[in-house]
Amino acid sequence: MIPKEYQGLFDNIGRYVTLSDSEKERIAAIVTLAPIKKRQFIDQPGYISLYRNYVVKGAFRSFFLDKDGKEHTVQIAIEDWFVSDFYSYITRTPATLFVEALEDAILLRMKYEDIEPLCGEIHVLSEYYRITTEKAFAYSRNRALSNLSMTAEERYLQLTSMYPGIVNRVPQKVIASYLGMTPEFLSKIRRGISGNS
Repeated sequence: MIPKEYQGLFDNIGRYVTLSDSEKERIAAIVTLAPIKKRQFIDQPGYISLYRNYVVKGAFRSFFLDKDGKEHTVQIAIEDWFVSDFYSYITRTPATLFVEALEDAILLRMKYEDIEPLCGEIHVLSEYYRITTEKAFAYSRNRALSNLSMTAEERYLQLTSMYPGIVNRVPQKVIASYLGMTPEFLSKIRRGISGNS
């Protein structure tokens, strides 16, 4: 019997491929449920990322520090998203990102040493990871282009349009860092938008 907390993960997989009941049970057998406290790090620079993490509940951010100690947020993740230092996870090299819980959270964790051999045995699982990795790559490319071609206000409006729930849950300084601006400038944009509405 598969725990109810795993249903979101299997719904996510089911949007792209079809798993048999026995395949679901084999995947469920290698997944662990992990409660995470607010401000807890699940990845840190210098340590290899061990898990592919699916967010059941909560919000996370991935960020790095530049040489001046300034934070740069590269990913925000909420329910039904995956979060890790994926470069570290895939290449088995030390992480360069901090991955931090912004709220008390629950993760489903899949260890590299468990999931990779299973992908060799369950073809559709490998296909699922191929599809979602390609989608993540395409999103990263579009985000890079947006940062170069759109104004700060346009980037903020795009974020709120695509993910309206995020801005109410994630601290403004994290949103600003993700969008490549100061919190003060983001406040100015938000005041301007609310003044025009």
